[in-house]
Amino acid sequence: MSVRTDLTLQQLRVIAAVHEAGGFTAAARDLLVAQSSLSRTVAEVERRLGTPLFERTTRRLEPTPAGREVVAAARRAVDAVEAELRHVEGYLAGRTGRVRIATLPSLAAILLPGVVSAFRAEHPQVELVIEDALSGEVLERVRGGVVDLAVTVVSAAPDPLADLAVTPVATDRFCCVVPPAHRFAGRRVLGWNELAGEAFIAFDRTTSIRQHVDASLSAAGVVPRQVVAARNIAAVAGLVAADLGVSVVPGLVLPLMGFAGVRHVVLDEPAAHRTMAVVRAAARPLSPIAAAFVSALTDPALARPALPEQARWLDVS
Repeated sequence: MSVRTDLTLQQLRVIAAVHEAGGFTAAARDLLVAQSSLSRTVAEVERRLGTPLFERTTRRLEPTPAGREVVAAARRAVDAVEAELRHVEGYLAGRTGRVRIATLPSLAAILLPGVVSAFRAEHPQVELVIEDALSGEVLERVRGGVVDLAVTVVSAAPDPLADLAVTPVATDRFCCVVPPAHRFAGRRVLGWNELAGEAFIAFDRTTSIRQHVDASLSAAGVVPRQVVAARNIAAVAGLVAADLGVSVVPGLVLPLMGFAGVRHVVLDEPAAHRTMAVVRAAARPLSPIAAAFVSALTDPALARPALPEQARWLDVS
């Protein structure tokens, strides 16, 4: 016997319903269809399979040996389809799915955790994947579709952003970090021009911090005496704490340097800030759950966690 496998989902539902209800009348009532229609459906499935599926006893329909196998297969198939449809329904409603986010290491450590925690509490079935990378790599992952969106620094970004949708979400202010015994340590504010000739611990040229600091130093006409360059925030903090020089970092980075015991002084004249934004491919629509995560970052009506002293959320309403 050659078994046809092109039975419809509705036919499988009927087979399972007849078995569970124990008869055509009860099954027709459960499925809200006419009993005659349901009987014809069962007869058609039996014709296609070439074997009876049910036999009538004194009280109810009982499956034949072949019927038990078909009912079990029908139930598995219907359950699997319904589970997938529930997943799709949840995806469309923004309750399920996966959101892939590229971001800078300092933003992954300071800006995002509170938002992610609150978002997961509201959307426990959502998977959030956060990938930290350097600024250029972050934008390339957005453009290449590797991630759904990025949270990154966009002020002084060297790459053109015309192909990307950019929504600013936060800003922070640049500060000078110094050893505890440094003559700047007791100051409240500091001018950029006061860094002229100062022993300086720079960030690596591949970092977004270096791009901002170089632009601000150049605008102020200041050339510090660079001692060494490092890519890692902890390395810069350790070098400053060892009294090898001072450095300049944005406000969101300051908590990551606390272990080293360094002090910070706000840089003024002029004040320098950087802007963090949600960035996505303008031509690529977001999934409902990704759009919900963007709202968690950008909607001032939603509770957003407190940021360090030299950083603040932006009102983008």
